[in-house]
Amino acid sequence: GTFVEEIKEEVVLSPAHALSLIAAGEEHKHVGSTNFNLLSSRSHTIFTLGRREGSYINKSLLTLGTVISKLTEDKPSHIPYRDSKLTRLLQSSLSGHGRVSLICTVTPSLSSTEETHNTLKFAHRAKHIEIQAAQNKVR
Repeated sequence: GTFVEEIKEEVVLSPAHALSLIAAGEEHKHVGSTNFNLLSSRSHTIFTLGRREGSYINKSLLTLGTVISKLTEDKPSHIPYRDSKLTRLLQSSLSGHGRVSLICTVTPSLSSTEETHNTLKFAHRAKHIEIQAAQNKVR
């Protein structure tokens, strides 16, 4: 595999922390001249945001879609509420112990046609969930 000497990974705790890490990286940057550029960079910084969080969000949304699909089946098999934090939080509402509002947003942009189409299919499936909300009474 690839090995990068002195690589460092940091968990960013705040916007100010992110800026301080960028500033620290800039302080260690090495610059020299080439035939084409007087101040050519001799070092690189890779700065990524939200890779893990993004994958968790995608997994949660995928699991939500699976849960919604299962809830619209005539005789649903196992419903995977525990497969993501999102569906675990929504389990009570989706299983009939609360009212549910779902807002799906789409864009008319041609570059997002497939994403918009998938969102509309998701909304259509969610619309067909039948929930029998009941009020819990404490005696």
